Amino acid sequence: MTRYQTIASLFAVATTAIALQTSPGLAFSSEAQQMCTGDAMRLCSSEIPDIPRVRACMVRNKAQVSPGCRAVMDREATASRKREAAAQ
Repeated sequence: MTRYQTIASLFAVATTAIALQTSPGLAFSSEAQQMCTGDAMRLCSSEIPDIPRVRACMVRNKAQVSPGCRAVMDREATASRKREAAAQ
């Protein structure tokens, strides 16, 4: 396996894990991976495979991500806020 394939595989696992941690279903996981993988590789490849650091990097660089990825991130943030409000 080439170095690029290894990095891409690690990123795919990390992206899926992030999506699973923050969403209730696998559909979102697939959407997040599809919409944000390219942005994460471009902006945060140095943080892979550290999931919390990848996530923080993506949030830090939100202004530079693609519109589709930004939409997924916005939906995730809204859902998270709603879950926190419901838990209180």
